[in-house]
This record gives sequence, C-alpha cells and structure tokens, in this order.
Amino acid sequence: MDVYEAVTSRRAVRGFTDQPVPREALERVLSAAAWAPSGSDLQPWHIYVVTGAPLAQLKKLATERVAAGVPWDEREYVMYPPALKSPYAERRSAFGKERYSALGIAREDWEARQRAAIANWDCFGAPAALFCYIDRDLGLPQWADLGMYLQTVMLLLRAEGLHSCPQMAWSQVRKTVAEIVSPPAELILFCGMSIGYEDFTVPYIRTGRAPLDETVTFVQG
Repeated sequence: MDVYEAVTSRRAVRGFTDQPVPREALERVLSAAAWAPSGSDLQPWHIYVVTGAPLAQLKKLATERVAAGVPWDEREYVMYPPALKSPYAERRSAFGKERYSALGIAREDWEARQRAAIANWDCFGAPAALFCYIDRDLGLPQWADLGMYLQTVMLLLRAEGLHSCPQMAWSQVRKTVAEIVSPPAELILFCGMSIGYEDFTVPYIRTGRAPLDETVTFVQG
C-alpha cells in the first residue's frame, strides 16, 4: 500500500470484528511511528496499548458508567469551542447527520442516538485500544505534535491491513481509563484509539472533504 492509498483509505471506522490484532503488528507500527515529527524532538506522546482482559474490563466499566448516567469527569481540555462559527459548525452538523443516517437513526430518535454513542465505550467492538497522554506542563505546539504522531500511527495501521477510530470521547471518562492503565499524575489523557479489522457488515457513509480552494491558498510569483 503506497502513501496515497493509506491516506485516502484511512477513516474513522466504527465497527470492528473480534479478530485479534497481532502484537507483532502493533509493535511494528508503534516502532515506526516513533519517527513522527515533533518540535525539537521532544516526542511528547505517552502511549498505553490495552488488549485482552484489561480492555474487556475497561469496556465493562465505561459502558456501565455511561449507561448509569454518571457525570463526565471534569474537563482537562476543551474539545470544541462552545460556539462554532462557519464553516466549522456546518461541517460538524453534516458529519452528525451522515453518521446517524448511515445507521438508520432519525434525528429525533434520542434513545437510538444514545445507544450508538455508547458504542464508543465498547471501542466499537475493537480488540485493541491505544490511549495517548501528554505531560500537563507542555504547550499547544506539543499538542500539535500528538496529532502528527497519531496520524502516523493510523497510516501505518492501514499498511498492516488494520483500521482505527480516534476518540477524544475517552477523555470524558479519563478516571475510568486511569483505573486500568494507572498513568502518573502529571499526564493528561488526550484521546483513545480503537484498533482492529473492519466489520464490513456495519453500514457507513464516507464523510466528504471541503474542496481544495476552500482550505488552500496558493501564493505564486
């Protein structure tokens, strides 16, 4: 698989089979991803990979917590601005519409939407999960480094025939994650990532992308 194919075939998969992910594949991916760029080579990512019984326990704790209506953990960072301006608000709205439309869930069907949301805490059935932390003393440029690292991981997973789904939602139950991975106090959970083989029986609609001239400006002589 060449780089272009990896980029265009990567997407947030929300339906995985229970086929185990080989430890060797994960080690190859994470060893190579260590070469992702970071300012002054700080390499600010702290990664926990969870599989098997620990992941099953985490899924159980998280889904039970969310189903019981336990409040989210207090925010350590803001996922989205409280008021998204155009065109970001429209893009987010279109994503939600496409996501639930693919599942056959009407906008007003709140219970069905809640059931679909709870699938986050089951990692959409994935048999492996990655949790990405960063030192709370680091700044915005280092958070950007996390994005470059995680994108590198996701592209390398495609080279292994695997798919992924990055999930900031795990930060909402960070204390539950901490029960399993026991991170040091100086780390903040940025996101989780479900990893596995795609379940092709789960319907989806590929979300679109803005046209090039909407996001890119060429300044030429």
